[in-house]
Amino acid sequence: MGHLTHDEFFSKLTDLFTTTKTKAHGAVYLTQKRLTYPQQPTSTTSPSSSSSSSSTAPPSSSAASLSINTFPDLHPPEPLPLLIRATNGKSKPRRASKVKLSTVVQPAELDAFYARYAEACKAGMSALKPRDRTKRKAKARKRKGGGGTASAAAQA
Repeated sequence: MGHLTHDEFFSKLTDLFTTTKTKAHGAVYLTQKRLTYPQQPTSTTSPSSSSSSSSTAPPSSSAASLSINTFPDLHPPEPLPLLIRATNGKSKPRRASKVKLSTVVQPAELDAFYARYAEACKAGMSALKPRDRTKRKAKARKRKGGGGTASAAAQA
């Protein structure tokens, strides 16, 4: 499955949130990561020239150049796009009902995308039920020694 356009992604993301709220009663997992491409080696040197240049260079500069050559994506020449994914997290037994969405966001489009992304996420979280904290509050009262209704009944 390929990547969706931004409009398709947002429409299917809102559908995923609504089905999760109404029917599926599950979780929606949202992930994002930097999209990297296979890098071409920037320079090709013969082994004899690299050994002679490393013996004359100070050790700190050779270590820095080694890390740049070993991991070229640490300092890319241009900003890299982002891969945004959303899934309902269904596991192997229910793999047929698993929904996977993904889109690629270019660096120039990030601000507009994140504005829509935040609105979609807020809309998806609007129907969440608040956590039931009555047990926690009762335990806190019990530790204080108040007890609420039990102490009122004892006084009467």
